[in-house]
Amino acid sequence: MSALLVLQNVSYTTADGRELFNSLDLSLDSGRTGLVGRNGAGKSTLLKLIRGDYAPQSGTISCASSVGTLEQVVQVAASRMVIDALGVADAYQTVQRMMSGNGTLADSAEADWTLEARLADALAEVGLPGCDPMRMLSTLSGGQRTRVALAALIVNKPDLILLDEPTNNLDRDGREAVAAFLARWRGGALVVSHDRQLLRQMDRIVELSGLGVKIYGGNWDDYKEQKDREIEAAERELVVAERNAVDLARKIQIVAERKARKDSAGKRSRGKAGLSKLILDAREDRAEKTSGRGKQLADRQHRKADEKLQSAVSSVERIKPLSFEIGASRISSGKTVLVFHEVTGGPDKNSPIINRLSFTITGSERVAVTGPNGSGKTTLLRLATGDLQPVGGTIQRSGPYAMLDQNVSVLDPESTVLENFRRLNPDSTDNDCRAALARFVFRADAALRLVSTLSGGEILRAGLACVLGGSTSPDLLILDEPTNHLDLMSITAIETALNAYDGALLMVSHDEDFLSEIRVGKRLTL
Repeated sequence: MSALLVLQNVSYTTADGRELFNSLDLSLDSGRTGLVGRNGAGKSTLLKLIRGDYAPQSGTISCASSVGTLEQVVQVAASRMVIDALGVADAYQTVQRMMSGNGTLADSAEADWTLEARLADALAEVGLPGCDPMRMLSTLSGGQRTRVALAALIVNKPDLILLDEPTNNLDRDGREAVAAFLARWRGGALVVSHDRQLLRQMDRIVELSGLGVKIYGGNWDDYKEQKDREIEAAERELVVAERNAVDLARKIQIVAERKARKDSAGKRSRGKAGLSKLILDAREDRAEKTSGRGKQLADRQHRKADEKLQSAVSSVERIKPLSFEIGASRISSGKTVLVFHEVTGGPDKNSPIINRLSFTITGSERVAVTGPNGSGKTTLLRLATGDLQPVGGTIQRSGPYAMLDQNVSVLDPESTVLENFRRLNPDSTDNDCRAALARFVFRADAALRLVSTLSGGEILRAGLACVLGGSTSPDLLILDEPTNHLDLMSITAIETALNAYDGALLMVSHDEDFLSEIRVGKRLTL
């Protein structure tokens, strides 16, 4: 079977001079391919190159097939209808004119009499049976608009589809719709995603990095198993390289000490040897040359050992997820942290989203708030922090808490990480600030970076550092969709950190793998 897509020696550099790809080669045929990599590796840019939105600086991209893209419709024009999103508005209007008796000869030649049935079948297949193609798109929820975008791909039947983070900002039903669509898709699919449940449906995983692409057969779980083996092998090589470097340094030191003792003894015996100065000088010259050659050999061996050590360190840093530390809150197991009693509230006091909700968080409980988009999850968090006052019922908070929303708005983007930490922890000394940020891997100059220059994962890490790195950690940490817009390695790092936090957690998330990894024990379903 011929490939649907072939990239040969593709190179691309961003407008600010950052090289993303250099001589990249990739071939795709039918099947589902997951594309993963760190944020900034160029995953979205690669999709734009394939679509033709961007042109590579060198190399060729050959696509012997039609390409479709899942369009994420977040904001829509008031006049845009479902039929517009389906991409067949002109063809649909042609059929409608013919059916109303107002068609022209050109319409009769172009009319696709199967279109209405195909539209109905496609909309039903994605869970929108009976949806009127002339319905205004703005009247649909975000999840329903995603389903319409999926139906458009079914109607137009491209050979290869490109999906860029298709489950971002979707609730559970929306995520399931995307997963079900991909499970039925029989063409080629290239999917950029950090959704591990979705990646489990892939036939192969392509990892994009500064070194190019590496293809792993199988789905996410197979990829994860292979990556774990790579990390273990890299760590073993690092241990060997460190041991060899230490052994070589010890041997060089022993040789140097022996040489020094020998030279010292030679100088003491020079005056007693009874030989002429000419002979003694010749011997000393030969000894110095031998010593020089020995030093050159030792230097070469030391450089090689150091190069192997640095290569091993770089390999581990490149493939091993980042880890950082969170201080203990020392919360007692029986302490009541948060109580909602018959709480009613919402942004619109006359039409509250939350109605008579009661729950209690005690000790180090981990609670996930779930439910469809629009059910009031973020509203619940705003009520919990006091940002929104209830119109009925009572809310009791005990002890300090910290809130990180989706934008980590607790941080000032035009200030450095260190300046933000000092602002949020005014009692900390300069040494305390530096030490705390170092625990979150913001060491030395990294702490002096502006927040606006950080990646999504770095911003969340900086936010955690600022709210959890002080002298006292909060009893309750509140998070709103913390894994949105993070790459997989950043998500793993956040999971590791939260598992080290011993306070209570209240969070909104649709990421089931994330909730499982951080051991959520209670759910509030709205």
